[in-house]
Amino acid sequence: TVTEAVDLDVDAGRFADARAAITLDVRFAERYLRAVEALLEERRPPACWRPLFQFRRHPGVRPLQFALAGINAHVGHDLALAVVDACRALGCAPVDLEDEFDRVGDLLVSLEERIREDLMPGPDLLQIADPLTHLLGAWSLDRARDAAWTAARALWVLRRLPDVAQE
Repeated sequence: TVTEAVDLDVDAGRFADARAAITLDVRFAERYLRAVEALLEERRPPACWRPLFQFRRHPGVRPLQFALAGINAHVGHDLALAVVDACRALGCAPVDLEDEFDRVGDLLVSLEERIREDLMPGPDLLQIADPLTHLLGAWSLDRARDAAWTAARALWVLRRLPDVAQE
């Protein structure tokens, strides 16, 4: 969905640097696809994805919980790495992608709002879902994006220290 939204915005000329936006978007999507591929090939996906894959069919976990956990894993882990991947591919520094990062982030926020509305339990389940409702109110995609941006900048500097960067 994010990739489709980015494509529409690229076509509409909403990115100053369409190539950078596409590269960042593709690298971001590839991170998720690699996690799924690892699972399918019976390799270990990144730690942030493991609980989602492990409990994906558990009847006690609501779709909204999966969506929120997936967004958290994707933004909290994959986004910073995607920025670094995109910078390497484009031969630039993270600061050169900041506008595209922010625009993609705006798309994420609008999609997250739609996901929350679509997956929020109906009134009959609100009492059961009260802890979930509280969790939704406490988690912030904006703060997760800010943390991902800081992590990307730190990882970019650490690329000169491969052992530290790998950890």
